[in-house]
Amino acid sequence: MAYQMAIIGYGGMGGWHHERLAKCFEKIKVTGMYDIRPESREKAAQKGLYVYATAEALLADPAVDVVLVATPNNFHKHYVIAALEAGKNVICEKPVAMNAAELQEMIAAAQRTGKLFSIHQNRRWDTDYRIVREILSGGAIGTPYFIESRVLGSRRAMHGWRSYKVDGGGMLLDWGVHLIDQALWLIDSPVVAVDANLQSIFSGEVDDSIKVVLRFENGVSYLTEMSTNCLIPQPRWHISCTGGTAVIEDWDCHGKIVTLREDGPMQWDNDIVYTAAGPTRTMAPRPVHTMKEQPLPPLKSDSIAYYENIAAVLDGMEDLIVTPQQALRVMQVIDLAFASNEQRHGLACHI
Repeated sequence: MAYQMAIIGYGGMGGWHHERLAKCFEKIKVTGMYDIRPESREKAAQKGLYVYATAEALLADPAVDVVLVATPNNFHKHYVIAALEAGKNVICEKPVAMNAAELQEMIAAAQRTGKLFSIHQNRRWDTDYRIVREILSGGAIGTPYFIESRVLGSRRAMHGWRSYKVDGGGMLLDWGVHLIDQALWLIDSPVVAVDANLQSIFSGEVDDSIKVVLRFENGVSYLTEMSTNCLIPQPRWHISCTGGTAVIEDWDCHGKIVTLREDGPMQWDNDIVYTAAGPTRTMAPRPVHTMKEQPLPPLKSDSIAYYENIAAVLDGMEDLIVTPQQALRVMQVIDLAFASNEQRHGLACHI
């Protein structure tokens, strides 16, 4: 069967959800919306949506099966709990809450009402991320020990309400929540330490350039870096494994995998190598003929799969892929990242 969705908060992301579903997936149809802003209501009406006078009117409509909450972050808890208690299935934009304590209240409401509750972590379906999962799951380059994941821009500002602390703005809650979610879904091991450096260079009251290092119990160290002031971008991914190295340069998935050739171990000379920076033995470059370069796996992915899963769960055919408990781990790590930055040192944990 098809399901009707109404959107609370018809801004950039609310409109994006509407357009994506209209073009790509018929089983969930957006039929209405509510937003406090007249311009958003007018825009939605022009696109054929029913405009509810109030959020309460939207939640009282028995025709609405699913509510998408796409407001600024500080309103998520209020609308999610209200929708669940109105008997609606709920999808919330990320970050699902301002902190883990808020999310625990939302999870309690979902458990109390028995309704579906999920978080739109669409970047689990990014092609670059899926390629990383494919590389690591096959074990072709051994066991990972350092993973670097970066999203770097140069506009020197957070956009719109994301530049205000009261709204839950800042890079950690905007992009950090994506990269941390990817990390926790990629590495099957508890996080045992979080070390964060959150800088507010151009955005005043919120963080706009950040580095967060996660250390997992299995020994993997995972760097996430996001910036609004990077004029020479580094690769989107750099992965160091016991049997090779992989790099993905950008979202277009330019990159490569480099491993060692299998024609016997290389015999290293003990002679000192002289470089422009002086003598070295440890950092002597490996001869090119001892290495093998491979292309990245030819993989494509589409985040509409998130909604396909939501519909299948409502049909009783699948389990939920993005669960509230997974989101709780992410929010617990984010809480620790804020605390680590404030205390200026890494914090031990077991998440």
